[in-house]
Parts: sequence; structure tokens; C-alpha cells
Amino acid sequence: MLKKIVLCSLLGSPALASEDIADQYPASLLYSKPVEVIPHVFSAIGATAPSTYENAGHNNNLSFILTGDGVVVINAGGSYLLAAALHSEIKTLTDQPVRLVINENGQGHAMLGNSYWADQGVKIVAHIDAAHEFEDRGGQSLSGAENRLQDRAQGSRVVLPDETFEDVYRVPFGDMNIQALHLGPSHSPGDIVVWMPEQSLVIAGDIAFHERMLPIFEDTITIDWLETWEEEFERLAATYVIPGHGHPTNMAQVRRYTRDYLVYLREKVGEHLDAGGDLAEAYYVDQSPYAHLDTFEELATKNAGRVFEQMEFE
Repeated sequence: MLKKIVLCSLLGSPALASEDIADQYPASLLYSKPVEVIPHVFSAIGATAPSTYENAGHNNNLSFILTGDGVVVINAGGSYLLAAALHSEIKTLTDQPVRLVINENGQGHAMLGNSYWADQGVKIVAHIDAAHEFEDRGGQSLSGAENRLQDRAQGSRVVLPDETFEDVYRVPFGDMNIQALHLGPSHSPGDIVVWMPEQSLVIAGDIAFHERMLPIFEDTITIDWLETWEEEFERLAATYVIPGHGHPTNMAQVRRYTRDYLVYLREKVGEHLDAGGDLAEAYYVDQSPYAHLDTFEELATKNAGRVFEQMEFE
């Protein structure tokens, strides 16, 4: 009964997240202490603010699964020391060794912690596009982390995954059916989800956002993201969703703040284009229905400009 109460609280309490709280777990470099979302599946929920020294770069969700025959970690973490902090928390919960790390994409906060896990002899797996992204831009990601995190970036280095896959990677140990799936293009190159069909739980990575505004990068093709969402992600019909950012929730909530936001923004920019509007004005299309989201001030105008540049030539 207690576990059900905790889970209901996690799934229904968006007020718990705030970009104004610099650190929710001062005893650790982790932004928050890992919580058990469903039995054997834990997540340390990152800050909904951008990466900062105060949150130690923990601004995404770092999840792990106790399989009965070893631990699977989803996201290496944004630094060597952050990965070490996550490992310390895992050791308080189980004697099972960490046997596998899955990088959810090629961004720094998913892969810079590879350096720690490699030093522990843990196998690291990622989508082939994420590996290429990290190979091409890993040095830039590391430099940015060192500038932001300073001494908290100590020990971090660029380490590529040991194995890559294209469509499906099935965890080869433990007594759970755990699949890493590349559903198609979404937020950034090599985005994957981790799907547990028997538990109806998806660790969605950056295909799904909650409680904070999603960023649209230069290489984020929104029309492709929407197609992946509607043709593949929705078909999972997951009961539980651990998004890339924000607290664990359900499909309705991540749909509202990811798919519906993309549709809304494209509609507004489309209206602006039809009226003969230019890029300078496109930055300020109405996004007020989403103004309550964390990082709105940092991202809304950038998102609108990038969608305008895409739709102008669609």
C-alpha cells in the first residue's frame, strides 16, 4: 500500500519540480535522491533548470533497474563525479553489480559519465547515431561541462560506447524483458527509449518532456519527431512514463507537454507564415499556454525561430 501511495504521489505532483530550487539533495552531487517508481525501477530526477554548478549538471533523469542478476543504468550522467554519486546510491539499495549502462542519446548529460562507468569495467551501449554524435561533439560537450561545473567536472572525459545498435538492443541478463528501442528521429540524434512491456513502463529519454519546456535544437526536425511520436511512441501505450526531464508521470501528461506543444507551436508559426510574417516576428508568436513551464523564458523564442526556419522550406 505504501508503494502505491508513493507512486501516486510521483505521478500526480508536478509542484515538486521547480527550476528555482538549486539542489534538493545537498548530501550528494545528485540533484535528488533516487526514488522507486515501480518495484525494482528507480530514478534520480534531475533539475528542471539548465545545467549549473549548483545542480552539478544533474538536469536530466538518471534511472536504473534491478534485474535480479545485475543493475542496468539508463544515462551515464553528466560527469564522472555525478556517475560516481549515482553508483553510491545504487550500492545502498542492492548488492547486485552494475552490469550495463545505456546512453539515451549523444548529449553530454547522457554520456559524459561514461568515463566513470568505463573505469568500473561496466559495458556501455548506445544507438549508433548517438555514438557518432558524441564522437563528433563530445569534446565540445566536455568543454562546456568543465566551464559550468568547474571542480565538479573533475575526472570527466570523452568515452565512446562499447557497443552500438540500430533498432533494438535486448538486455541479455536478468529476469526482466528490457528493450532499448530506437523508434525514429525525435529530439536529438540517437534518441532511444527503454521499454519494459510486462511492467508497461517506458523510460522515454528525450522523446518525452514533462514539467519543463523542451528545447528545439538546430537538428531537431519537429515534423519527424511528431511522426515518431504518433506512429511509434503512442503505440507502446505505456502506463508509466519516466521522461527525459521531469517527474515520472503518464502518457497523457507527456503528450500534453511534448506532442501537443509541438503541434501548437507549428500551428502558430504556420499562421504567421500564411500572414506573410518574417523571422524577426516569428520569435514572438503566442506561446502563453506553456508559459508556466520551467525554462520557458530561456527556450520559447529560440524554439519559435527554429520552427519558423524549418517550416519556411517544408
